[in-house]
Amino acid sequence: MIVKVCGLRDAENIRAVEATGPDWMGFIFHPTSKRFAGWEPPEYMPQCKRIGVFVDATAETICTLYKKWNLDMVQLHGAEPLPLCQELHEKGIPVIKALSIGIQGLPRLTGAYAGVCDYLLFDTVCATFGGSGKKFDWTCLQDYAFDTPFLLSGGISPEDIEEVLAISHPKLAGIDLNSRFETEPGLKDVEKLDKFIKAIRR
Repeated sequence: MIVKVCGLRDAENIRAVEATGPDWMGFIFHPTSKRFAGWEPPEYMPQCKRIGVFVDATAETICTLYKKWNLDMVQLHGAEPLPLCQELHEKGIPVIKALSIGIQGLPRLTGAYAGVCDYLLFDTVCATFGGSGKKFDWTCLQDYAFDTPFLLSGGISPEDIEEVLAISHPKLAGIDLNSRFETEPGLKDVEKLDKFIKAIRR
């Protein structure tokens, strides 16, 4: 199972988190986010896969930062249209499209995005763009019937190990950890991450 830790920005914290063994690390390029990574790469960059998280950014901005930060993938966490996903994919940039889940379950366009993206990421609908620390009803994942793999996000906490491991959906590729593993926005609790990642991989 892929473990993605998102919302990093401090070089020393990045180094410490990397030692816990995540597969992917996410850097947020949305200026109003409390976890905004900035425009310049930190002094230390991890060797694991680097994911750039964007919210309604232009293709030009995404491509520029993709190269500048030597990213492996981009995550689109806003209301990005299908043509943008397709354009990035055609440029050779792997795309994760985040979709917000509310009481209605999977969004109507889930299948359309699944057709042009490398991964989907299901997060809890909220007033901001992720990082709410709240879960959605994970039982709606049983309605997902497309071939594109997905990541589970939204309020996963150190106490959710057994619940995560109990999900048996064949297209569940990994989990996205963020706000419930922080000492403050943008700084991760290394001890909690280390314990959780070891348990997930037991």
